[in-house]
Amino acid sequence: MTDAPLILASSSPRRKALLEMIGVPPDEILPADIDETPLKGESPRDLALRLAKGKAQKIADERPDAFVLGSDTVVGCGRRILPKAEDEQTARDCLALLSGGAHRVYSGVALATPEGKRLSRLCETRVKLRRLDDAAVEEYIASGEWNGKAGGYGIQGLFAKHVVSIIGSHPNVVGLPVYETWNLLQGAGWRRS
Repeated sequence: MTDAPLILASSSPRRKALLEMIGVPPDEILPADIDETPLKGESPRDLALRLAKGKAQKIADERPDAFVLGSDTVVGCGRRILPKAEDEQTARDCLALLSGGAHRVYSGVALATPEGKRLSRLCETRVKLRRLDDAAVEEYIASGEWNGKAGGYGIQGLFAKHVVSIIGSHPNVVGLPVYETWNLLQGAGWRRS
């Protein structure tokens, strides 16, 4: 199936960059517009996997000729699902909750193949942050890097200086677990032509 295109079902520039970093530039980017509202009682890990599968399936329904890669990243603090920060107050609330403690970042990756196979993986990374004082929070809010980020932060920028430790995949926290993604693609028979 080397002639089948690879479609990324996400508009995330970080996911595209991570794929390119491992030599897997998508042939097309077709963001899947799905409802990302958590279900009642849904855990962060279950949400990440459900959304990844939903994105891959939505685009695969439109493009059954292609390999379709869907992914979603969710920040969890216990069973609590942190939102994507769309405003400063949400970002501040997330940072206050995460400050000085450990949380988990879950990414679901799902692949739909031209043969109709549906494959998926879940990656979990534990992240520990230093205690953030008001000055650190305000500096980060002023940067604007939090905008649209799950949990109100992006690890790949200014916020990296607040990360005490990471147990697991760093690219997962950025937005795509590349090891799991590469293995899914290879296991499904995808090859760059």
